[in-house]
Amino acid sequence: MLELRPTCEHCNTPLPPDSLEARICTYECTFCATCVDTILLNTCPNCGGGFVPRPIRPAKNWKGDNFLGAHPASTKVRHRPLNQEAHAKLLAAQGGLPPEKR
Repeated sequence: MLELRPTCEHCNTPLPPDSLEARICTYECTFCATCVDTILLNTCPNCGGGFVPRPIRPAKNWKGDNFLGAHPASTKVRHRPLNQEAHAKLLAAQGGLPPEKR
C-alpha cells in the first residue's frame, strides 16, 4: 500500500492525500510536480528512475474499507533537499535516457 508521504522531499511543499501535484517514483519517493519538472528533470535523485502522478486514495469508504479512514496517509516528513552536484552527475551518467530506457 502506498505510503502517501505528506510533503515534497526537496522543497517541503505540503502534498495532502488529494494533491494533484504529488509525483512518485517506483520506490515511493515523493516530490511536487514543480520540483520534478524544473529541478529534478524527471529523474529521482534517490534511485535514478522517473516519476508518475501519485494516485489519490478515496476519502470516502466506497467499498471494502479501502479509503483514507482505514488507511491514512503518512505523517512522517522526509525532507532531503537535493544535492545539486550529485544530481548533475546522475543526469550526465544517464545521458538523457527516458525513464523507460534507464
